[in-house]
Parts: sequence; structure tokens; C-alpha cells
Amino acid sequence: MNTVRTFWFIAALTFAPWISASGQESAASMSVACERQLTSIEKAVVDAAEAMPEERFDFTPESLHVRGSACTGVRTFAEQVKHLATDNFAIWSPLTGEPMPAGIKDVNGPPELKSKSEIIRFLKDSFTLGHRAIATLTGANALEMLRFRGSTLPRLDLAFYALTHASDHYGQMVVYLRLSGTVPPASRPR
Repeated sequence: MNTVRTFWFIAALTFAPWISASGQESAASMSVACERQLTSIEKAVVDAAEAMPEERFDFTPESLHVRGSACTGVRTFAEQVKHLATDNFAIWSPLTGEPMPAGIKDVNGPPELKSKSEIIRFLKDSFTLGHRAIATLTGANALEMLRFRGSTLPRLDLAFYALTHASDHYGQMVVYLRLSGTVPPASRPR
């Protein structure tokens, strides 16, 4: 088993009591737990995207020319946000059965989305789909196998993947914000 599959296997075992229990309360607990995680990462990601000033939305660490860094060819901040939103759509769509939005040709999102407001709208729409997808999770269908990128994965694995993928990109967004001179909203004094 590779590391990613091992992680998902262990994660699925963590949710096994909810999956195998026959009571409605167990299935509701699984959806509630996933919804809580999605709401949390959605707030962090959207707040971070909104915090980046429009004039720096195309910032990339490559522009800093840090000697010894490995920033050549990395996505801009805007491209990070579009990629995350695109993958949200790709990951959540199999759970809901909804088609991918028009204009998505690859993992980088629709090229016609250029402005900060268009990209943030696309991001928010992707999280809206995520909430609908999580609402479909039940104890009875959590291990149902769904087609995803040429393979099949359990429905619950796709939910976990979407949540961890969003968290990974949130971390990158925080670094971009700090490197461009913006304190991430979650790090600001309350």
C-alpha cells in the first residue's frame, strides 16, 4: 500500500464506528464531523483569498528571487485559488452526481477567470458544492465506490481527500500572503 492509500485506510477505520453502526445517530455524526471540518477550512481559505490585495493576486514567490529557493514555475496566488476551487469541483462532483462547471479543461481552472472577484466567486461556489456533497454522506453509502480520475475510491475517501487538499493549499496561501506582505486573517490579533 502506498502512503496515501494507507492514510485513507487509517482515516476510514477512524470513521468505522459511524459506518458500521446501524443507528441514524451514527450516520449523522459522520456528516456533522465532515461538515464541521469543511466549514472550518472554507472560512480559512476564503478569508485568505479575500485578504490578498487585488494588485498582488498574481504574486508568486518566484518574483522574490530568493537565492537557493525552489520557486521557479510555481503557481501564482490566483492560480493556487483557482486550482483549489477546480479540484473541489472535481472531488465533490462524484459525490453529488453534478457535472463539473463549464470551462474547466484541466486542474488549473477556467482560464477566462482573471479578476479577484471572479476567482473568489468560483472558490465559494466550489465550497457550496462541498456542503451539498457532505450532506449526501450516510453510514450506508460511505464506503460506496465512486469513479475518480481513472480509479475508484470510497465516497468517504473523496470527502477526506477534498478536506486535506484544501488544507494543503491553505498552507501555501498563507505562505504567499506572508511573502507578499499580508498577515493572514487567522493570524491577526482578535
